[in-house]
Amino acid sequence: MRLHLLLSLVFASAYCVAQDSAPRKTTEPPVNISSLYLKVRLDSPLKVSRLRPGDQVPGKLFQDVYWGATEVFPALTAVRLTVDRFDRRRRAPNDHWPWVLKAFTPRHEKWPEFHIASITKVDGSRVPVEVSEISLNKEVEIEPKPKKNQSSAMPDGVPPHRTRRELGPLVTLIASTSNVANRSVKAIPLSESATIPAGSEAKVILLRDLSASTNHASDRFQARLVQPVFVGSRILLPEGTLLEGRVLKSQSPRTLSRSGSIMLTFTKMTLSSGVGGPIAASVAGTQVSQRSHTVIDSEGLMHGDRPGKAWMLINVGATAGIAKEVDDGTQLIIETLVSTATDVSTAGTARIVSTCASAIFMLTRHGRDVVLPKYTQMRIVFDRSVEVSNQVVGSIGEN
Repeated sequence: MRLHLLLSLVFASAYCVAQDSAPRKTTEPPVNISSLYLKVRLDSPLKVSRLRPGDQVPGKLFQDVYWGATEVFPALTAVRLTVDRFDRRRRAPNDHWPWVLKAFTPRHEKWPEFHIASITKVDGSRVPVEVSEISLNKEVEIEPKPKKNQSSAMPDGVPPHRTRRELGPLVTLIASTSNVANRSVKAIPLSESATIPAGSEAKVILLRDLSASTNHASDRFQARLVQPVFVGSRILLPEGTLLEGRVLKSQSPRTLSRSGSIMLTFTKMTLSSGVGGPIAASVAGTQVSQRSHTVIDSEGLMHGDRPGKAWMLINVGATAGIAKEVDDGTQLIIETLVSTATDVSTAGTARIVSTCASAIFMLTRHGRDVVLPKYTQMRIVFDRSVEVSNQVVGSIGEN
């Protein structure tokens, strides 16, 4: 009976892994430079079980919303999202926990869908906006860990550098601009020619999925600027500017619980006018789900964090359970096949087989993956100065 249970768990795990690795259809809306990118911080965490279609969920804009060089809505503007219906979505895969737990974890989650957002202007009037939901997560922003010499040089009384900052429950949306064209919005002058200094920062979103387990060095990807790049009151780069990047290095999760890693670099920029040219920029921070265990080192390499105590306890328990079941199952099989076998005579063989099974389980445990879903927001820094005009985009010098 115990052997039958063990085999059932093995087959269930194999089925779950196959389902996770199979290609999945997506219904995500396409992103183009004429759509608005909104992040709404909810006033309180959602209790999905209490929501009904038609309910309104209050929140505030997490950051300024721009359309090209135009400020459409400032940060902290009040927003009310209307629940349209509920969708049954596949739960994000977690390759960190033992398959014994994954086999019994629900494969899907119930999430609300929002298609209408009511945004309150400063004068109290409300603007209805058609939206498409991208994600709904409790998010954190991770930043590179400071170098050892930098952390040791911190003066007394200065708080330590935080590499993981809580952002709260955030809803990421793509909004239609149909109502924006008829509104009086704050237009900011766009510089015809300027130089972006080295060290300037920009906020971008990825336009494809990236992960340490599926991507390799030299893989290409695109990102979109979601807020203009300013120098003083001048806009040097408008929202909607496209950036091209490549994977500089990548290492998938390995055995013995060694985590995966990935490093990104941005190499080209294309303005809305079609003018493009080379740049050099790197990741200075990224916003990920609170459940993510991704960290960034001082060189900009993103990798999975080290396993914690919960991981060790669960894996030790799973190992002990496998060893016990294999031990009992081996004795049962031998005694069934050999009529003269007894518990005493088979104990040594069963112990060797169970030890090998538990050792194989521990040796094949993979570390944490680095998963960056499509629309992940990143903060990047220009490593070199860039000259920008209507005719040319080019890198000019190094740090």
